[in-house]
Amino acid sequence: MLAIAGAALLWSSGGIGIKMTAEPPLTVACWRSAFAALALLALFRPRLRRSVAFLAGAASYAACLTTFVVATKWTTAANAIFLQYSGVVWVLLFAPLVVGEPLRGRDAVAIAAAFAGMGLFFVGSLDVRGHTGDLVALLSGVFFAAVILLLRRERGDAAAAAVTWGNVVTAAALAPFVLTSGGPAPRSTAILALLGVFQIAAAYVLFLWGIRFVGATEASLIGMLEPVANPIWVFLVLGERPSGHALAGSAVVLGAIAWRTLGAGGTPLPAAAPD
Repeated sequence: MLAIAGAALLWSSGGIGIKMTAEPPLTVACWRSAFAALALLALFRPRLRRSVAFLAGAASYAACLTTFVVATKWTTAANAIFLQYSGVVWVLLFAPLVVGEPLRGRDAVAIAAAFAGMGLFFVGSLDVRGHTGDLVALLSGVFFAAVILLLRRERGDAAAAAVTWGNVVTAAALAPFVLTSGGPAPRSTAILALLGVFQIAAAYVLFLWGIRFVGATEASLIGMLEPVANPIWVFLVLGERPSGHALAGSAVVLGAIAWRTLGAGGTPLPAAAPD
């Protein structure tokens, strides 16, 4: 449990690290994933699988990483992480179609409540850039759900392999758009290296070890430390405040997920978003 809590807290550092870099979103996503890929390849040395589900899962993970960075740059860290975490709702909604897992009554109630919570993020003043960031965060949640559903077709070390190769794909795909403008500043490079090595690679080492001893329900609840801690770090260090509507919406979304997680039956929920 402590290992999973440690992983969630490391994941939660993504918001403040991304906010503290002066580089544009694609540069942040590219270099963070490059450092993460090097660390993960050295740690896991995973083989590249050839199944359609695995390759699509790795591509979805790369898209999830990129859209989360863009969302964090364009909206508040709180909105970005809470709306990405809504990917759990898409897992419940599409599991019957993708992996044949039934949708239960408790799932439907949780989905309806979570959608109502998501709607609160878009209430209030009209901030075009902020709301665009919110929409990108929602898209990141869709990619997160795709990763979970596609990897449910895989077994064994598929998760570690998808995380590793997903970071390779992210860095390789963004490199042509990023490297032409030169590398990031030294301070940004140091932050991105820390994010890649610790926020992604070290966190997954802790998580994959801890999940061997902790049930799915416990892991899912402990994983909620990430969306709770992420905006707290940003507020304490950078003073960024989420709106009241966003706080209310996040409480509804997390409450619905926690209620569903504690209930019996239905689709097992992922422990944390792969951001």
